[in-house]
Amino acid sequence: MPLLSVLTNQDVDPEARGELLQLASQQVSKALGKSEDYFMASLQAGQAMRFGGSEEPAAVFELKALGLPAEKADELTRILCELSSNVLKVEKSRTYVTFENVERGMWGWNDKVF
Repeated sequence: MPLLSVLTNQDVDPEARGELLQLASQQVSKALGKSEDYFMASLQAGQAMRFGGSEEPAAVFELKALGLPAEKADELTRILCELSSNVLKVEKSRTYVTFENVERGMWGWNDKVF
């Protein structure tokens, strides 16, 4: 049940949007050892963003999951920064990645909570 939200000030064409979401789904699920069946990702492109005093290309990746292991943060940051650089064309130094470990019982799906 990982949820990845991506915000960027870049315009993203449909092909790149699909590539980003597909690769993120595959790579993050694999890194977490979780089934891709429960992975959700969204992309909000063309957002008004200012980072480091400029409006140059920037992105933020927000990853939430149950049982998100802190020891995976470095690996996940590398994966997501690579996607930002390669697909969104946003420099890694202008990409933030945040993590949220959600407690059991605080994530609902299919009429119940996990």
